[in-house]
Amino acid sequence: MLPRKTVTAGIAIAVTMISVPALAFAAKGATAQDETPYSIARSNAEAVADPPQGLVDAMSRDLGITGQQAEARLVNEAAAAGLEPTLRAHLGASYAGSWVTGPTSTPITATTDPAQVAAITKAGVQARVVARSLSSLDGVKARLDAASAKAPKTAPVWYVDVVNNTVVVLSSNPAKAAAWVKASGADASAVQVVRSAEKPTLFYDVRGGDAYYIGSGTRCSVGFSVTKAGSQGGFVSAGHCGTAGSSTSGSNRVAMGTFRGSSFPGNDYSWVEVNGQWTPTGVVNGYSAGILPVRGSTVAQVGSAVCRAGSTTGYHCGSVQQLNASVTYQEGTVSGVTRTNVCAEPGDSGGSFISGDQAQGVTSGGSGNCSSGGTTYFQPVNEILSTYGLTLATQGGGPGPTSTPTVTTTVGGTWAAGTTYAAGATVTYGGSTYRCLQGHTAQPGWEPPNVPALWQRV
Repeated sequence: MLPRKTVTAGIAIAVTMISVPALAFAAKGATAQDETPYSIARSNAEAVADPPQGLVDAMSRDLGITGQQAEARLVNEAAAAGLEPTLRAHLGASYAGSWVTGPTSTPITATTDPAQVAAITKAGVQARVVARSLSSLDGVKARLDAASAKAPKTAPVWYVDVVNNTVVVLSSNPAKAAAWVKASGADASAVQVVRSAEKPTLFYDVRGGDAYYIGSGTRCSVGFSVTKAGSQGGFVSAGHCGTAGSSTSGSNRVAMGTFRGSSFPGNDYSWVEVNGQWTPTGVVNGYSAGILPVRGSTVAQVGSAVCRAGSTTGYHCGSVQQLNASVTYQEGTVSGVTRTNVCAEPGDSGGSFISGDQAQGVTSGGSGNCSSGGTTYFQPVNEILSTYGLTLATQGGGPGPTSTPTVTTTVGGTWAAGTTYAAGATVTYGGSTYRCLQGHTAQPGWEPPNVPALWQRV
């Protein structure tokens, strides 16, 4: 562990960076007392001020940074994640995404409006002026998602790349991929086809943070412990691991529970209800990194460090490459997953993705291995919690942030731009009902069918 004097100095820099309450409040006429988003960012940063040494060592090893840089990175990333919703709300239709970069994670926010640069930098974040808003990029990707059934097998992955302000399609045959993009009706000028040999496959015969077995033999991985209705315990995992009604047993082969919900393809998530012999705890088995606490589920931004626990390859770290990716396996397309450069191998599927002490998601699939490196996708945990009405278990086994929204709209209410929606809220649009997956303030172009990362049809 680094000397506390050194670490404290790094934290002071990060907290000062995000503590200026001028951005949203001055711009929208609110008072200086209304600093809740900044308080959240500050508390997020302070929560990782004393990370487990095993976590610091794993990040240093896999990211090629010093221990001091790892500790500073954790603080800056937590602060950036806490501040992002305020920046998104303030910038509105001009918002073009946020990410962090460099060994200590310098925060950057993009906008299509040059007049917003001063406001962004005043908040302590670097500004970038780009051609396309995030909503327009999400709209382009939504067109590709709608045409996923006709995507060539040589184009298994596409995602929104906020760093380069484009939508990327990975393909071993760029010509075929470009033809599919054109046929989809998506704005081809906003799409970049990149040659890639990536061939994602699912990790079926697997164990994750802790192993569990489905039926008489198939193994998968515990993602994160959860509770339902305040008392019933369970855990979330990958959807391809089992179907509703399938029985499970633990790594010790003791009867464990039953799948109560599962979705795959389209999504890749599930939840298992456990019996009274099993107690959910808010920790992740980090193997060489030790037992790691889970304290929440704030979404890590592009460029942030993220680590994965799996019983085949142990604990490995990398970074978030893109949010809201779609990946096509042999069994079908899964949308709304996060793309990372963390390695994984068969035996790791369903396991925990965690950034600092914040739960991120459950391992879906990927390509490569932990000898030569690879790419892995995870299903965001907040979507799973919202879909099944679950509450994340945090350190000590108690409940964490609930998936029940603090602000909701009534079922049957019509979606409207300018309205703030909380995760779990439901609206109607075009005669269909949609559930909000991530809290946000709606903007023109973010209609529910266009942004599957924000809305799920129910």
